[in-house]
Amino acid sequence: MSRYRTLSIIAVVILVLDQATKLYVDANFRLHESVPVIDNVFHLTYVRNKGAAFGILSDSAVRIPFFICVSIVAMLGILWYIRRIRNDQKLALTALSLVFSGAFGNLIDRIRLGEVIDFLDVFWRHYHWPAFNIADSAITVGVTLLLIDMWLEDRNKSSARTAGEP
Repeated sequence: MSRYRTLSIIAVVILVLDQATKLYVDANFRLHESVPVIDNVFHLTYVRNKGAAFGILSDSAVRIPFFICVSIVAMLGILWYIRRIRNDQKLALTALSLVFSGAFGNLIDRIRLGEVIDFLDVFWRHYHWPAFNIADSAITVGVTLLLIDMWLEDRNKSSARTAGEP
């Protein structure tokens, strides 16, 4: 049960931050308005993304039901997988909780608006990353932590095999 308590705490924190920042931006910015936070590096820029990362599938007629279904399947898969992880896999639990929370945050936007509010705008000179939000950040950090956890698990298994050899 402590696994789901951890998931719940992380989900509540991420969802509150994600939805509060999106509501703030929606209420206080005009669409495409950009406010520099760090000149030529980081702006708050209000955009709406109808697609996935980088606007993928933004013009597809089935995009809303597709993204809603993908989010729900991913969230259910994470809930199922959390039941299977060991109690000592805290990094994996945190990672999966972050991905779950991010998927949930963007799912709320897709159901409510048919698109996702993005506003974190990072760039350097002419290199520009697409705008993103707190939910996207949670997914990215979660996937990164999951990859690190998988690498550590593999390294530990390799070390155990090596130590067990005569």
